[in-house]
Amino acid sequence: MSQTRRKQNAMRRRLGFTRQLRTNLLAGILITAPIGITFYLSWLVIGWIDSKVTPIIPEKYNPETYLRFSIPGLGLVVAIVLLILIGSLTKGVIGRWWLRTSERLLARMPVIRSLYGAVKQIFETIMKQQSNAFRQVVLFEYPRRGSWAIGFITGQTLGEVQSLTEDDVVNVFLPTTPNPTSGYLLFIPKKDLVILSMTVEEGIKMVVSGGIVTPPDRRPEEDKSIRKVAPADGELKTIPYERDATLEAIDQETAPEPEDDEPPKLATG
Repeated sequence: MSQTRRKQNAMRRRLGFTRQLRTNLLAGILITAPIGITFYLSWLVIGWIDSKVTPIIPEKYNPETYLRFSIPGLGLVVAIVLLILIGSLTKGVIGRWWLRTSERLLARMPVIRSLYGAVKQIFETIMKQQSNAFRQVVLFEYPRRGSWAIGFITGQTLGEVQSLTEDDVVNVFLPTTPNPTSGYLLFIPKKDLVILSMTVEEGIKMVVSGGIVTPPDRRPEEDKSIRKVAPADGELKTIPYERDATLEAIDQETAPEPEDDEPPKLATG
């Protein structure tokens, strides 16, 4: 019996040691993987920008001409400086004239003008400080009743799409997992949307991770008990969450009658 116990204890120690090694390995991966991937992707982006911008710099002004080694990020710094200079120049009279002339030239090209107009409109919408694009995360039923999806409001629906419906419609971008850069554009009535308290960054993380990374519910405790979506029941409407008519009738019957503040009037003969 004692020999059997010794073998069991030795086996338990081996299993415990193996389990501890596996736990430490997973902990190391969880710590180093996000940092390593972030640095690797940043290095790829910086290297790509350097490879495109650095060769354009004249040798006389290129610091790498006088050094025996390359400077990582030199092309990125030059690109940022150039963008700042271009932005400042377009505010002047000459810059505005040059911009108008360039746009007129592009407008005469059949294919280029459509591409330029679309790209310019997208960038103007995203870069505007007053824009509400990608400011709110919403929950809505898709692709059927009882099935829910997360999307991002990109703006108010205008033009022919809005004029054809009596509902107040908004543009909702439905991203795909794990690549949120592709997805679907949906036009959904505001009344069929549930505005979430999570930030856009948290919503994108949830989409990219496939639901593995779930942001916490930061709403006040009194709001957490409020249900905004009714239980799924076939094709019945779930948004907005309206209480059953029978419950409303019960509440009205059990509600106390309002007190009459005026004193009773005495009958006069």
